[in-house]
Amino acid sequence: MQFALIVPTIYDRVSQQALISPLLSNLYLHWFDNLFYRADGPGQWAGAKLVRYADDFVVLARFQGSRLTGWIESKLEGWLGLEINREKTRVVNLEEEGVRLDFLGFSFRYYDDLEGRGWRYLNVSPSEKALKKEREKLHEMTSHRHSCKPIPELIEGLNRHLKGWKNYFDLGYPRMAFREINAYLRYRLEQHLRRRSQRPFRLPEGVTFYKQLQRFGLVSL
Repeated sequence: MQFALIVPTIYDRVSQQALISPLLSNLYLHWFDNLFYRADGPGQWAGAKLVRYADDFVVLARFQGSRLTGWIESKLEGWLGLEINREKTRVVNLEEEGVRLDFLGFSFRYYDDLEGRGWRYLNVSPSEKALKKEREKLHEMTSHRHSCKPIPELIEGLNRHLKGWKNYFDLGYPRMAFREINAYLRYRLEQHLRRRSQRPFRLPEGVTFYKQLQRFGLVSL
């Protein structure tokens, strides 16, 4: 996977903001998928691969040039009458040092082998944008608006959310990202518990805050 043409924002001029827009995107762009892999499409003459989710997609090809980009632009804008957001469209060469590809919440990037064995591996992990969004969600779930919620109910809601987030991002090498989220949530919960009443929250004697969260039943990623 050396090159990728990203076209993350393709929208219908009428239904861009409608809730049904993802469904319409799938129905409409189904014809683009078929054309892409036809005998005269880039799936054949360029050996390219198309990965699409609703109106977000990546085209993977070993050799990327004007013929491929021109074909994509002509079919989307000329044939289908859609509009490409060129501010978010770019060509990425993952073999270049430090270059990464972010797609659907994941970040793809080559790293040198950690044991110095002379090769590189493709690291797949939650993107910075996905981590920022998750921290914002946890911040909201532990905000002062939930100070009156019983602790078991609060922990139960957090556990459901964390399990769903983990199931989506449990691919590739998410360990460092999971550690970051665990640490952030422990910090947020400590702040949350200390402001639940006029008197500061006190841990049982000899029990760490980490251990107390385990007693509450909080899951760790």
